[in-house]
Amino acid sequence: MIVTHGASAITPNLLILGGTTEATALCRALADTGLTGTVSFAGRVDRPVRQPLPQRVGGFGGVQGLADYLKAKKITHLIDATHPFASQMSRNAVEAALLTDTPLIALTRAPWAAQDGDNWRHVPDIAAAVAALDRPACNVLLAVGRMHLDDFAPNPQHHYLLRLVDPPKTPPPFPRHDVIVDRGPFREDSDRELMEAHEIDLVVSKNSGGTGAYAKIAAARALGLPVVMIDRPALPDRREAFDVAEVMDWLSHPGTERGV
Repeated sequence: MIVTHGASAITPNLLILGGTTEATALCRALADTGLTGTVSFAGRVDRPVRQPLPQRVGGFGGVQGLADYLKAKKITHLIDATHPFASQMSRNAVEAALLTDTPLIALTRAPWAAQDGDNWRHVPDIAAAVAALDRPACNVLLAVGRMHLDDFAPNPQHHYLLRLVDPPKTPPPFPRHDVIVDRGPFREDSDRELMEAHEIDLVVSKNSGGTGAYAKIAAARALGLPVVMIDRPALPDRREAFDVAEVMDWLSHPGTERGV
């Protein structure tokens, strides 16, 4: 596949910042099209999903490190398909794209919106979610990922149900907890059964968007459970796509913007 920019034509060499189901779907589409590129993982998951494109694992060393990589590897297009809460990486991608005049698009998920029957308490960040749990003891489904478990240590009165992609490397900081190691996508009926079995009273979730993790939100609605919903972090202006087809169209479009 050749991408045209004005009168010139280039063979794309892509860098995909991955780690999501959307990134995996994009890599498959790119491989099927014959496009070349590398998918990069932060290294926070022990068993990343195998990709049909070459992979690298680890950080870049901030904005300048990413910019240096883009130049050294002659990257023609940068695609940010990280998790919606990987805000530092997304900010670095925007700045590095501007520094190197590299076209950038974010393949992300539309955020969830409350529906009839939802009982959400919106909070702006992890710290506010911790504060929201300063309440009498209850059974909490804590769906915030392994990295943020220690943040919730100030509320040891609850019994926590933790669902993680990888087993925790150190014991969670809660006197009472259960750990389930599993990888989505999940189903509403299974999550409803899970919540009933553990007598969950409250769900804490990031507004990750998409379908793979939505089952717990639908199950909470069906069971009439409150949800502490952590809103997404603010990010710089950038071009966004909500499906793989939009990204493929962007790659082939002669008017692809450089930078953001």
